[in-house]
Amino acid sequence: MSVRKLKPITPGQRFRVVNGFDAITTDKPEKSLLAPLKKSGGRNSQGKMTMRYKGGGHKRRYRVIDFKRDKQGVAGTVESIQYDPNRSAFIALVKYTDNEKRYIIAQNGLTVGQEVMSGDNVAPEIGNAMPLANIPLGTVISCIELRPGQGAVMARSAGTFAQLMAKDGKFVTIKLPSGETRLVLANCVATIGAVSNSDHQLLVSGKAGRSRWLGRRPRTRPVVMNPVDHPMGGGEGRASGGHPRSRKGIPAKGYRTRSKTKDSNRYIIERRKK
Repeated sequence: MSVRKLKPITPGQRFRVVNGFDAITTDKPEKSLLAPLKKSGGRNSQGKMTMRYKGGGHKRRYRVIDFKRDKQGVAGTVESIQYDPNRSAFIALVKYTDNEKRYIIAQNGLTVGQEVMSGDNVAPEIGNAMPLANIPLGTVISCIELRPGQGAVMARSAGTFAQLMAKDGKFVTIKLPSGETRLVLANCVATIGAVSNSDHQLLVSGKAGRSRWLGRRPRTRPVVMNPVDHPMGGGEGRASGGHPRSRKGIPAKGYRTRSKTKDSNRYIIERRKK
């Protein structure tokens, strides 16, 4: 993993920091695992804008990712590490011994030619997927299920990882990237290793146009709106806007919005850091 700082030959390149892509081995995706991706531009079925600041962006095709890792006991070989425009992490193309190909989220250190497998009795090595009950304590894990058979939902973005802290009956305790410590069912599947592309957080876009290529339109600051449009709008001159809050009046910056009666609260041992 590496990043490159470009020479400032144009204003857009002056502060630009780009990914070195030294982990990427091919720029040709597997055609059988591509699906169309339709853009809504933030509009609903009537064509009315229901979500602001969306629209445009480069055309993409979705890469079908195997989040369930349910091909158990069959060895697969990593054929290539690829870029995925739909996520911050890199993805790996795996070819199994029965000639089926699947995309998985690539872990840090996963290389071409490496063998990966999922199942109950596989070795706890990078890229292998197994139930949390079979993973040794203290192991760095990612792509974690919350419900058995659901598929990975936690620790999937670039550079993220969780740690297996303890085992107790049918539950295990894991420390999540947010700092939260929670219980997860021991028969949920997780992948060994941290997610690839950990340098993603160091990238600098360099110009506003790159946000437009990603499908993000310019965002209007609430402070410059009128009182009819936002609680923080209005005032004479450059008014500060009062207490930070959302368009619907819900306070931001410190106000907890999580429901006190939420069912999953009982699985959270320690809340995430503020």
